[in-house]
Amino acid sequence: MRPRVLKLGTRRSALARAQSAGAAREFEALHPGLTVELIGIETRGDRIQDRPLSSVDGKEFFTAEIDAALLAGTVDFTVHSYKDLSLERLPRLKLAAVPRRQQPHDIVVFAADVTERLAGGFELAIGTSSPRRMSFAPEVLKRVLPRTSTGAPAGLRLVELRGNVDSRLRRLHEPRGSARALDGIVLAFAGLARLWADEAGRPLLERLFSPLPRMVLPLSACPAAPAQGALAIECREEDGATAQWLAAMDHAPTRRAVDAERALLAERGGGCHQRFGATQIEVPDLGTLLYLREDPGEPQLRWTPAAPLVTPGPSVRAWDGSRAARSAIEPIEAGIAVSLARLPATPALFVAHARALPEQVLGVINSASHIWVPGLSTWQALAERGLWVEGCADGLGVALLEPLLQEPLLQLPPLQQWTVLTHAAAAGGWSAGQAIASYRHCESTEAAAETAAAPPSDATHVYWHSSAQFDRWGARIAGQAQHACAPGKTYQHLLRARAQNLRMFPSAVQWRAWLGL
Repeated sequence: MRPRVLKLGTRRSALARAQSAGAAREFEALHPGLTVELIGIETRGDRIQDRPLSSVDGKEFFTAEIDAALLAGTVDFTVHSYKDLSLERLPRLKLAAVPRRQQPHDIVVFAADVTERLAGGFELAIGTSSPRRMSFAPEVLKRVLPRTSTGAPAGLRLVELRGNVDSRLRRLHEPRGSARALDGIVLAFAGLARLWADEAGRPLLERLFSPLPRMVLPLSACPAAPAQGALAIECREEDGATAQWLAAMDHAPTRRAVDAERALLAERGGGCHQRFGATQIEVPDLGTLLYLREDPGEPQLRWTPAAPLVTPGPSVRAWDGSRAARSAIEPIEAGIAVSLARLPATPALFVAHARALPEQVLGVINSASHIWVPGLSTWQALAERGLWVEGCADGLGVALLEPLLQEPLLQLPPLQQWTVLTHAAAAGGWSAGQAIASYRHCESTEAAAETAAAPPSDATHVYWHSSAQFDRWGARIAGQAQHACAPGKTYQHLLRARAQNLRMFPSAVQWRAWLGL
């Protein structure tokens, strides 16, 4: 018996065909005996290449022709980048599946000589046609790009950029002096990752993307377009059989996230002209985090806890370790010696805190090493010291970062080959790579200063900013007190220490809000 063939309508660009081909492979794996044939369809958005779509009247730039083919029965189902779909879809179209989302971040890809350009104090030309990226990306880049020779943040100039992924990447390979040359472009990580996973797309990226420096922008400061990284798979409302087959591809957490993001977009009127970003993620044991930002405005975080928070009692005596004076540190000479020996050859480096990177090892770090950090503040601190950092964990811990580090697109070494620089109390809590303790926290030699910094023994609620704080003062806290900290190594350390009444918060900001401080 011949297998039944279903026709999948897709745009003809390399990226659209790559993501449709990926969806087709998943569909066929779930339904042996069914095969999928890709049908290429040109859209209005593909034809308009000379100006940003935010300046063009109308909507459905990438979907109208594909929708028409689906409704006419020319194809059986369609795959779209969900962020390209308008908020109002035709009633005969059924959203049959929202598969597991690819990484939603934006990624900035740079020309090969960008570090020399920064060192020379040149203004960097950054290409994008997204109003959202134009608003948010430059602010982040000025914080995280290595400082120029004068110590000043990089100067940036935005350039309108349209076209397929390959034509955009080619702008980074133009010779200096060409009017088309760019220093960087901002793209969706998901699109590049899907091209990399595609047999036809990977050779293109191996040539145009692999050799170039890159930075993955943090969602906390640069949330993505609503639904970025997600796919929308549609069929005709009356085609129950196809809808049932497609339903097996649906990923409930992704659908929940996209629904929340697009609801916020709807409140703002929708459209590709919005300078608005919203990205929702679910963190085990922590809950749902919704990053959002609009221009003008600062980044926001909306947190829905995994378990409801109990209203604190009337007699709260709180101590916030994130606001405590930083303890003195002392270098660990043995750790620095190991760093000096290992860092010239390490392929990847995770710096757990800016203080974990001693000045004397800066000059020996492998120039080809991939450097990642816990959060934006450490990233900025290392940029001020001239280091190129590729991304961060957004303050949510290395465990949540690991899926991104393992993305084939980034071509990073296995986690076992990484080097981690951290402090003495945290060096034993790493499951992969070689952790090197380069410094330790010191107790104050003055009793009065030590007492002033410590949490009161009758504290009812304590927020630990680090495992070192807990090791130093945890024993003085009464057993019934409520302990709290952020995700990551500190939380894991407190779990191992059997801290009672322990609760995870995204940061001290949400902990203080819960207590009304």
